[in-house]
Amino acid sequence: MTDSNSAHISAQTALIPAINAWEIYLNDQGRSPNTLKAFLSDVRLLTEFLPPDRTLGAITTNDLNSFLTWMEKERGVPCSPKTLARRITALKSFFRWLQKGGALLVDPAEKVIQHSVISPLPEVLTETEVEAVMLAADRHRRKPKPDARPYALVALLLATGVKKSECLGIHLNHINLSQATGGTFVFIRYASPANRYKERKISLLDDWMPAYEEYLAQYNPVDQLFPWSPRRLEYLLEDIGKEASLTKHLSFDMCRWTSALLDYWNNVEPEKIRQKLGISKIQWREIRMKLRQLAGKSE
Repeated sequence: MTDSNSAHISAQTALIPAINAWEIYLNDQGRSPNTLKAFLSDVRLLTEFLPPDRTLGAITTNDLNSFLTWMEKERGVPCSPKTLARRITALKSFFRWLQKGGALLVDPAEKVIQHSVISPLPEVLTETEVEAVMLAADRHRRKPKPDARPYALVALLLATGVKKSECLGIHLNHINLSQATGGTFVFIRYASPANRYKERKISLLDDWMPAYEEYLAQYNPVDQLFPWSPRRLEYLLEDIGKEASLTKHLSFDMCRWTSALLDYWNNVEPEKIRQKLGISKIQWREIRMKLRQLAGKSE
């Protein structure tokens, strides 16, 4: 193999030591903990199916197809189409690494058919429902004891389309309100170097600023913009949805998709929507297709 972690791997190597070497390689590549855990778990299932003495060079495409059939229909453990697709991706990644490193002359996973899975269309807010939600959130600002937190949260989510984890990761110094330093925007930051490509700067709407200033005065957050648990903020969204008389369950994900759809309706350039969402060009293909369907347009 060409990398130092797997120089001892050859066609005569058994599966388990090869997987252990691959784990070291994935760690060195800075893969996210979730990706690492899922990929390794997926490939290690192969050790439950193949004989323990089967070497890498003896594994065939038929073996891998039989393994996938076993996982999907015979193992006795549910395997959804989405999980199956991910496991095929993991297998292909593992055996491609073995071939590129010189352990295998032929990649047995190359001809395994990839199962693409398109998840169901997400639920979004209509423009009328967006207005109802914003009015319900704004009413909290007008009460005898004003509370700008619901409006500050909902308006931020609908304007930026950030994910729940990204929203929770916003700190006060990530928000720029000075025209002298480029206008009003929020930085979306990531601690892990593997996610640096998702970092971005998103413009903020002018009508969000007064609510933000009210919120700061009322709650005095020190560092984190919304210093509450994810569940507490989810409850807040649910309450606003009920006050707006929604029959839908208002959530972070619904706000994210609604934000993207509003941009799509307003003819924002597709590349700008992709960058705003912080997703890859590959992910954008499915997202864009869904936005077209949500907007009532044909492919």
